[in-house]
Amino acid sequence: MSSRAEAEGATRRAVLLPAAALAAGALPLPALAQQRPPAGARPPAAGRTPAPPPGAPATTPLGPVDTIARQALIVDFDTDAVLLEKNADERMPPSSMSKLMTMYVVFDMMKKGRLQPEQGLPVSERAWRMGGSKMFVQIGNQVPVDALVRGVIVQSGNDACIVLAEAISGSEQQFAELLNQEAKRIGLKDSNFRNATGWPDPEHRMTCRDLAVLAKRIILDFPEYYRIYNERSFTWNNISQENRNPTLARVPGADGLKTGHTEEAGFGLTASARRGERRLILVVNGLPTMRARAEESERLLEWGFREFENVVLFKASDVVEEVPVHLGNRRTVPLVGGKDMIVTLPRNWRNRLQARLRYEAPIAAPVLKGQELGRLEVSGQGVPNLSLPLLAGADVERLGLIPRIPAVINSWFAGA
Repeated sequence: MSSRAEAEGATRRAVLLPAAALAAGALPLPALAQQRPPAGARPPAAGRTPAPPPGAPATTPLGPVDTIARQALIVDFDTDAVLLEKNADERMPPSSMSKLMTMYVVFDMMKKGRLQPEQGLPVSERAWRMGGSKMFVQIGNQVPVDALVRGVIVQSGNDACIVLAEAISGSEQQFAELLNQEAKRIGLKDSNFRNATGWPDPEHRMTCRDLAVLAKRIILDFPEYYRIYNERSFTWNNISQENRNPTLARVPGADGLKTGHTEEAGFGLTASARRGERRLILVVNGLPTMRARAEESERLLEWGFREFENVVLFKASDVVEEVPVHLGNRRTVPLVGGKDMIVTLPRNWRNRLQARLRYEAPIAAPVLKGQELGRLEVSGQGVPNLSLPLLAGADVERLGLIPRIPAVINSWFAGA
């Protein structure tokens, strides 16, 4: 009899777990796994929240929250849970916040050894003449890469961006094409770059969501360079300038990233802060003044840390369920997460969360440890919809021909 025929009669099981008890550790997992959901129960469909009109409050799991920002987004770094959003997918002028993409490319080249920190790069007349915020490089000079990096990050120097762009790609226009290629590669979905600086251009656009993704990639991919975003001042050409990021001085745990401002965009900020094991990423834009940017970014980050927490539903080694195995050398195989399963919840809202297991049973042997056998689906009011893989926690070999015959016969009678 074929494996397909032997496995016939397998059923799809959905097991509802009271995740509030899981998170609190009130009951052992196997006991919880015996509960069953109502027939046909499904978690709410995932999808983005419709964008509110410009004057409307932000959308959050706790209900509307007022913000004077034209666009805003707060996400949890570890779980990607969206805590607050307002026009987060609206393509907007990012101004100097788009320098994060310039620095991502520069960091990548430094990490690969294609740019050396002490390497001098020439200053062209175009870079020297560049307006807006400046590092004040001098025409014809050679400026070390590590100084240019600080000129971009701390001083927001447009001239430093041009020096780097021309050294890497020959021209700023060609460098913008490289930015677009890299943006697509790392998952930015709604960004288009026309220059290295964020200089006003009707086609130079990003979204809050893309900026949050980019910030996370910088932190993850280049931790050795990310720390530069926390430097408070930098001096070049006998001119000392302070870091414009207001959260560094106002928000405990804040350690980066980048401000921006143009007349069209208003005042913006992409920022990150870490407290204990939690890190939040904030993106705001369209604020009317520097003071409003400082006060609103501080208020929103404090709100995010105060109103939400990260909860470990399962540890990596916890057995979530024992699943029957058909024609295996053991009767069941343990389902495990393979890694800690963490969700971001509004504080004191754990009782509104549902966690549901979905898997086929019985599972046909052989089973390999680490093989995906099911999914853990998490949903509920104030909780982002998540679908996480559940893995086999052990190998299960297939029975030989002689031992398999009684098992097949028993399955016939059981299905009669």
